[in-house]
Amino acid sequence: MAGKFITIEGPDGAGKSTIIKLVAERMEADSAIPVLLTREPGGIRISEAIREIILSPENTEMDDRTEALLYAAARRQHLVQKVRPALLRGETVLCDRFVDSSLAYQGAGRKLGMEHVWAINQFAIEDTMPDLTLYLDIESHLGLERINKGRKAEDLDRLDQEDLAFHERVRDAYLLLLKEHPERISLVDASENIESVVDACYNLIRERFNNELF
Repeated sequence: MAGKFITIEGPDGAGKSTIIKLVAERMEADSAIPVLLTREPGGIRISEAIREIILSPENTEMDDRTEALLYAAARRQHLVQKVRPALLRGETVLCDRFVDSSLAYQGAGRKLGMEHVWAINQFAIEDTMPDLTLYLDIESHLGLERINKGRKAEDLDRLDQEDLAFHERVRDAYLLLLKEHPERISLVDASENIESVVDACYNLIRERFNNELF
């Protein structure tokens, strides 16, 4: 039996990286199915190298389409080398970001057009899409406040440093995707405390896959 592919999405400052680790720990404790925690861009050597190029604050001259293509390239390598093999082994894959991020950040944030970015990524992912996507929602100004409080200026990557209007376009795109794909994407209020957000994510996973994973 093929495993389940679960992604966690959200704007910067939503707390994805922290939340997904805590959700993975709970699943590993409760599920009879092995859980693989990974991230995008990254997760494997080649994709991590691409991540460094994309997010480095030094690469301010990077063209927006180049950025979109690099994300798709990193996604493809990660998918074929790590995600698909794990799914074929029957494992549950928990991934910090997937294709929805490109649609929101490059399609809307960079104003490349979500349909154009989707075309690039269709080539990259073929027919692989998440079984469930948890969207951690937070208002853009609150997310940026969290980032600025929690990180030093030198630790901010290229996307962290974008202005409020950019991040508002990203959030609007995520909310549009939520509206268009309610069967796949579920909203979680990321403005709540960490424990509440983890509980909400975990409960949504159990509701969707209780008989299959637990």
